[in-house]
Amino acid sequence: MTSLLRHATALDSLWSSPVCVTLNTNTGVVPLKKLKPNGLKVLVVGGGGREHALVWKLRQSPRVSEVYCAPSNAGIEKIAKCVNIKADDVTGLLTFAWEKRIDLTVVGPEAPLSAGIVDVFNDHEMLIFGPTQKAAEIEGSKAFSKDLMQKFGIPTAAYGVFTEVEPALAFVDELAARKTIAGSPCVVKADGLAAGKGVIVAKDVTEAKEAVRSMLEGNAFGSAGSRVVIEEFMEGEEVSILAFTDGDHVIPMVSAQDHKRIFDNDEGPNTGGMGAYSPAPVYTEELAQQVQESILKPTVEAMKAEGRPYSGVLYAGLMITAEGPKVLEYNARFGDPETQPVLMRLDSDLVDIIEAILEKRLEQQSISWSTDAAVCVVMSAKGYPGDYEKGNIITGLDNPIAGVEIFHAGTARKEDHIVTTGGRVLGITAKAQGIREAIELAYRQVEKVHFDGAHYRKDIGRRALERLS
Repeated sequence: MTSLLRHATALDSLWSSPVCVTLNTNTGVVPLKKLKPNGLKVLVVGGGGREHALVWKLRQSPRVSEVYCAPSNAGIEKIAKCVNIKADDVTGLLTFAWEKRIDLTVVGPEAPLSAGIVDVFNDHEMLIFGPTQKAAEIEGSKAFSKDLMQKFGIPTAAYGVFTEVEPALAFVDELAARKTIAGSPCVVKADGLAAGKGVIVAKDVTEAKEAVRSMLEGNAFGSAGSRVVIEEFMEGEEVSILAFTDGDHVIPMVSAQDHKRIFDNDEGPNTGGMGAYSPAPVYTEELAQQVQESILKPTVEAMKAEGRPYSGVLYAGLMITAEGPKVLEYNARFGDPETQPVLMRLDSDLVDIIEAILEKRLEQQSISWSTDAAVCVVMSAKGYPGDYEKGNIITGLDNPIAGVEIFHAGTARKEDHIVTTGGRVLGITAKAQGIREAIELAYRQVEKVHFDGAHYRKDIGRRALERLS
């Protein structure tokens, strides 16, 4: 047994002392620096709907022989080997990857990326797909991302960053005085990671100030809300653009549109996402070219100029305004639930794309997409996005309709049953020739699935239908 000791000064948020990882090197195996042609062992980090979709897609590669997933869920366990290691247990994941001779690790959620899992794996010459800790700050700190956009002229909303209540409240009044959008003066965001729920779109000044106080005084989002970003409200239609990048070149994926609010007609509090569809009709070829040249490429170039080269999947949440597309937020990984419909449309081998990124030859990689549409409807537990019920038995999962994949998010197996364990429970995802057909197919499957307190939006894809009518 060999003990590898390294000081992880960049990972102080995860470890308060030097990291000691014990690895079994009796076999004499040297970690691979390039992927072998076939027989690959792949580890997917995370246990939600996005990770189920990633496992589903990676298993389709003829180059892959085994897929592991940590920590997994009841759906993933049917198609991959489950590993009882938490997604943020970087030491445990590294040790497992070494001992199982994992050829490639693919990271799903943001927390391990922000904790530096890619840096640690790279230090030990283990191939891993995702941005480094410094690059992942583009999602980990909204203040950082806003400052980056301002510095490099990437279009976004006017903003301010605050750690004290009184200056923040004064800025709310300043935005309200501009009267840019009647009745909705601003958006208040927790600076750090808040599972997609740290954003409050204020309907009026009173609600905006309550949001500021809840974050800075009431500790509503813990340390993530100890600093807030206050933005001008942007009017328009949202679109999600995920892109592959090797740090030099950027290839966007097909467009998608998320549905953040818990209730129909975009009402109620924000969630991690209640559904998504692809493609988004609002996103024309002209807009795609504009976004590539004014947002995606400049963002990757800016990160490189800042000494934070970005490699992996870059997610740009955009608002299509009257002045053109502007950035709402960045994510440092595949979005959830956008990944589910987007990967349903990916015809190319995901392993080949990842390999091209790791070898910095993305510009040579051909990526093909299905012309079909795909729609994901999220079924959530009663009470979500607040305190929610757990342990309810789920039925109707067997024999899904042709064209439908049921991606599990918050599920677990308990004796002979599959039960709810998370706020977002399932992502019913359908693929069909058009958006309308995919929507109808997804909801037909939703009606076959049951658990106590199940909630889902009934208007996923409504904007697409309106634009196509």
